[in-house]
Amino acid sequence: MPQIIIDGQYIEAAPGKTIIEAALDNGITIPHFCWHPALTVAGNCRMCLVQVGSHKKDTDGSLMFDPSGAPVVNWIPKMQIACATPVADGMIVDTVSKKTEETQESIMEFLLINHPLDCPICDEAGQCKLQEYAFTHSAGKSRFDEQKNHKDKRVPLGPQVMFDGERCISCSRCIRFADEIAKQPVLTFVRRGDKVTIETFDNTQFDSPYSMNVIDICPVGALTSMDFRFKARVWEMSFTDSICNGCARGCNVKLGVMNNELLRIEPRTNMHVNTYWMCDHGRLAPKVLVENDRISEPMVRRNGVLTGTTWDEALREAATLLQGVKAHDVAILGSAHASNEDNYALAKFATSVLKTPHVDFIKHNDPTFGDTMLKVNDVAANGIGAHSVGIHPASGGATSDQLASKITSGAIKALVVMADDVTTQSTQLAEAAASLSALIVIASNVSATSHMAHVVLPLSSFAESEGTFTNTMHRVQHFEAALVTKENERTMGLKMSRWDKFGAPNDRWTHGSRRNSRSGWRIVQQLANAMGAQWSYANAEAVFADLAGHVALFNGMTYELLDQYQGLVLGKAATPEPVGVIYESHVLKPN
Repeated sequence: MPQIIIDGQYIEAAPGKTIIEAALDNGITIPHFCWHPALTVAGNCRMCLVQVGSHKKDTDGSLMFDPSGAPVVNWIPKMQIACATPVADGMIVDTVSKKTEETQESIMEFLLINHPLDCPICDEAGQCKLQEYAFTHSAGKSRFDEQKNHKDKRVPLGPQVMFDGERCISCSRCIRFADEIAKQPVLTFVRRGDKVTIETFDNTQFDSPYSMNVIDICPVGALTSMDFRFKARVWEMSFTDSICNGCARGCNVKLGVMNNELLRIEPRTNMHVNTYWMCDHGRLAPKVLVENDRISEPMVRRNGVLTGTTWDEALREAATLLQGVKAHDVAILGSAHASNEDNYALAKFATSVLKTPHVDFIKHNDPTFGDTMLKVNDVAANGIGAHSVGIHPASGGATSDQLASKITSGAIKALVVMADDVTTQSTQLAEAAASLSALIVIASNVSATSHMAHVVLPLSSFAESEGTFTNTMHRVQHFEAALVTKENERTMGLKMSRWDKFGAPNDRWTHGSRRNSRSGWRIVQQLANAMGAQWSYANAEAVFADLAGHVALFNGMTYELLDQYQGLVLGKAATPEPVGVIYESHVLKPN
């Protein structure tokens, strides 16, 4: 392997790597705008210019050293762009010299000549690469006294992406993404010189299912989200690591929250799952489920009408209804939407408390949803996990497909449903469920099933609870709560955004609703204890520890290890895959 020296540090570089890649692999970040590890090299911005040379040799062929013992270097006269210069054995690279520093300052001065002072109103402010480098790699002044060049602002490139031509620095990241990743080459540069801008080809729009990724990789505020524009500044928000529940891919994401409202979902790098990307559906659909049509309080049916009540009363009513039915007359429906912890608790409840064999979950497959990039046809986050932790029929138990006929024949008289709507399974099951003597629904959103229920217990969404999902590649991944509920308010105190934490009562951003919902495992535990069990899980981590100790595929797994390795594959906790290099386009993003 070629050995090179970067800023005096000897490193081994893989053949074929460029300087910027070799540096990144060894923890050295060279300033750049247009380069991205998943895109082809463009060399547009010139921000990654560095000095490149080789060890100078004496007349006798021996290597020359200065009095301090450092190599004497033969520098190439012109600076080289690190993104396009391949490494060679013996290469010496200087990224911090005075000459490099002056070059970076000159490039920044050039890029800022026509850039508008939009920072006070720009959605990118606070996580902008141009802002970062203006602080760390700029002289802090401009010699440009002429009128700035004006271009079109607020130009929709597609249904989700808004373009501001004045802010664009012509890095071409979006053009290359549309061409190489999204496979929809509709973006291009038009005009030349200081008039250059980006447009879509005539009679086209950038409406790829992955179009919003260009917002993340844009190093400035030229591309913004129509869904998020002007809703919050990034430093006002908290960002929490989570897992997308839009399909079984399990893309790693960050949830952006302010005023206890989920405002933004953006991808988080995981080279084993989603690399640097996520689909537009995963950004937009989960937000709707978290924020709209939520069940806000426990309810019991009185005189034919669902009426709000306390948690104790609702749990007591649910326990009474279940105790009034024989074990073999009760069915349990777990959920491919619920976490491993919630499903494990429900499976344990079915086997050790109710002692019923009728345990299953509804599969959610949409053959029109998947594609060749990230989206898969299984549109529920945790079908594999639900089955792995015990949500499947025991000997003689009814499957979800047999449930309607079992209810109609009178073989099943009571049903507990978690995080699903049975009316989506079939018309027959919807009609049969209406005839049950006891229907207990644990759900986060209002549905046709919750309207039929005798007891409704509000479930926290994935954004309000902690747990794990198992994706389509059998990878178990950990997610944390980003939103505050009445259940987790004490533990969420330090994770809230600074505005939400320290706002005064008269500030408008401190009044976000605290939903009266609970984690699925906790609801099941309280229901089990109301029926005579003595469970004592303190938190989701305790449930997962019990799960890992009793389900062989999860043996050896802990939340700490899941976080350390960005997930572990079922049955392979002892041989985790290496995480690799995590590239982040914006370094100074808020935590």
